[in-house]
This record gives sequence, C-alpha cells and structure tokens, in this order.
Amino acid sequence: MKFAVTVTLKKDVLDPQGKVVQDTLANLGMKSLKNIRQGKFFEIEIEERNQLKAEELINEMCKKLLVNLIIEDYKINKL
Repeated sequence: MKFAVTVTLKKDVLDPQGKVVQDTLANLGMKSLKNIRQGKFFEIEIEERNQLKAEELINEMCKKLLVNLIIEDYKINKL
C-alpha cells in the first residue's frame, strides 16, 4: 500500500523559510500572494494488506520519527 504524509508547521509556529520564499516571490512580481508556508512531504509504500493496520504503521512512523509533534501537524492520505 502507498501513502502520502504531509507535514506542516502548526499555525502559531513561525515559519522563517516560508517567509523568505514569500518575500522572494513578492520581489519577483507575485503581488497577489497573501501567505505561504513550507512543509514536508513523504510518499511511503509498505507491504501490508490490511488498510487499518497499514494506517496504524504509518501513524507510528510519523509519531516516532517523521514529525516533531511539538511544532508540526501531519495528515495521512492513501494513494
């Protein structure tokens, strides 16, 4: 099974990299840009036939390594 994990900073956490990208795009003429935040994307394929068990494994991966739960949120989608 294949899953996509999208990791983003929590709304109240400052995003200096996103701010630099936003400022650079504005300087390149993208004046209608209101806000941009940077995140991480993982595409994960595992050998598991049971979807519930697979989602539990992906969730465990996120909590143990892929996501800093103090400052980041994540979303799991089956591909």
